[in-house]
Amino acid sequence: MSSTIHNISIDCADTYALAGFWSKVFDCPMQPDDFPGDPEAMLLPPGGPEVLFLAVPEGKAVKNRLHLDLEPADRTRDEEVRRLLGIGATLVNDQTRPDGAGWVVLADPEGNEFCVLRSAAERAATPAGPAGETPSA
Repeated sequence: MSSTIHNISIDCADTYALAGFWSKVFDCPMQPDDFPGDPEAMLLPPGGPEVLFLAVPEGKAVKNRLHLDLEPADRTRDEEVRRLLGIGATLVNDQTRPDGAGWVVLADPEGNEFCVLRSAAERAATPAGPAGETPSA
């Protein structure tokens, strides 16, 4: 028997604020009984896994050892990057290639990096470059 992911845990300083940001990213609700100052906050994306934010005393000091690669469901990569920048993400590095392949590295309000890939429709419309679409974190 194999394991499945029950939840993804993210250490942070402000659980409620960071959960609020990611709630907008994933367009999913937070757990109804979460409130500002909670030591934990939870997102409940349909189809899971849950995303749990845990308050820790230390700040982020180095590059993430694990990050998320997001694929827009109903818009282009560029449209999704603009949306995410509008809700509080910051641009870290644009790895978009001239042929349209590649990805964009963003950071959430606490500096956790994540990538935005091309949508499935964009990938189907144009072939990927020789290195493909997977970020080499």
